[in-house]
Amino acid sequence: MAEHKAAEHKADPASGEGGTSTLGATVRTLAETLWFPAFFFAGFLVCYLLPFHNPVPHHVDVAVAGPSAGQLEQGLEHKSPGAFDIHHVADAQAAHDAVTGRDVTAAYVPDAEHPQLYVAKADGYSLESVLQKTFTGVAQQSGGRLQVHEAAPTAPGDGMGTGLFYLVLACTIPSYVSVMMLLRATTLGRRKKVITLVSIGVVESVVAFFVARAMDVVPNEPLAIPLVFLMTQAVALTSYGLVPFCKQFFPGVAMGLFVLLSMPSSGGAIPVQMVPGFFRALHPIMPMGNLIEALRGLFYFGGKDVWRHALVICAWVLAGVALIALGAWKERRAARRAAEDAGDGDEAQPAPTPAEPPVEDPSFELPQPSAVVPHSHRMGRQDPNLTGQVTDERGRPLPGVAITVTGTHGRELVRAITDQRGEYAAAGLSDQFVNVIASSPDRLAAVARVQIREGRPARHDFRLTPRPAPHERAASSRVVSG
Repeated sequence: MAEHKAAEHKADPASGEGGTSTLGATVRTLAETLWFPAFFFAGFLVCYLLPFHNPVPHHVDVAVAGPSAGQLEQGLEHKSPGAFDIHHVADAQAAHDAVTGRDVTAAYVPDAEHPQLYVAKADGYSLESVLQKTFTGVAQQSGGRLQVHEAAPTAPGDGMGTGLFYLVLACTIPSYVSVMMLLRATTLGRRKKVITLVSIGVVESVVAFFVARAMDVVPNEPLAIPLVFLMTQAVALTSYGLVPFCKQFFPGVAMGLFVLLSMPSSGGAIPVQMVPGFFRALHPIMPMGNLIEALRGLFYFGGKDVWRHALVICAWVLAGVALIALGAWKERRAARRAAEDAGDGDEAQPAPTPAEPPVEDPSFELPQPSAVVPHSHRMGRQDPNLTGQVTDERGRPLPGVAITVTGTHGRELVRAITDQRGEYAAAGLSDQFVNVIASSPDRLAAVARVQIREGRPARHDFRLTPRPAPHERAASSRVVSG
């Protein structure tokens, strides 16, 4: 009776060591499953609510014509500390040229009766509104009525000055999502995936430009197409290059870079001069912000600083290429080490387990590993990336043999049964080394270590020998003992 109660207590998940173990496993499972939405939730709060809930100007460069620049700077600093940086220019023409040359964001020309303000809607409608409100008050204090001049108007179809942001956004997120979807194509090699990403970028940039032109959101400047293409490759190639290094954290790293950090710092939805300092510091670095500034310079400011921003985007493209090359080198080195460890030993010998088990990519990024029917060509079926045949000692097919595929850390990935021809197939296995075990009740099991590589379906055949009969084992035992 006491033993029965002890057994019940041990099995009770709410008490004892068994309960603690079950609770710990549940917590680990939830943490591994929900870390990404939790990261995204916190990221939106910090990267969207924080910078956008109360946008105010920070160090907006304003040119002021005439000798009253110093006095005006003191007044604005007293009213709005840190909001405006005043630069003295000679006259109204110099003020206008400073805006169109992108040396300043706006320019104010004091006058007792007709003060003037030069603004650039291309830099953002919300910033233009703040400038008009601020300098309307300045003009009223001197008894004049402010005249506002639009020095760099946007295209007719871009009434709010945010069209470039949505154009760039339409090419940014799909570039990242394309990488996630291509991770499912386990039978495509690295080269084919890169070619696919480049092709997607070409289509996106061309289609986006002509759709924006049809909506009159941008002027007719075809040079925008290669600029947008460069940005798609900066996002796509860098994301793809990060996969082997970030592994299961890849979605968080890539979306953190190209969604959570890029959008608030881009200056597209809210002008960069009106977001907190952290995002202003990211603006000259991130590809999305540099593309928006390059397109603004191309469309509205006579090509000012276009190539400087294009070079930053090119640096991201080169970084992506370098990461992809480094990942390929890392894969080849791992393959050489595995070959050295395995040597030329018998396939029936278990493969050594590495000191640190590899981390698999998340299930929502890659297809679930599964057994498939060999030589089947049904629509929608995944192509196998692991195949093989099991035969007996005479080379005859062995049907009904159990094939178990595990990760090197021991977790079962796929279980299959050989068909009438002794063949098996599995699909959806990610890049890694796996242990393939062939077992049958009347034969000795065999284990092989196989490397799964994208775009290179692996094959491993087994030859199983019969188990010794009971009387043969007993005879062998007597010989050994004698």
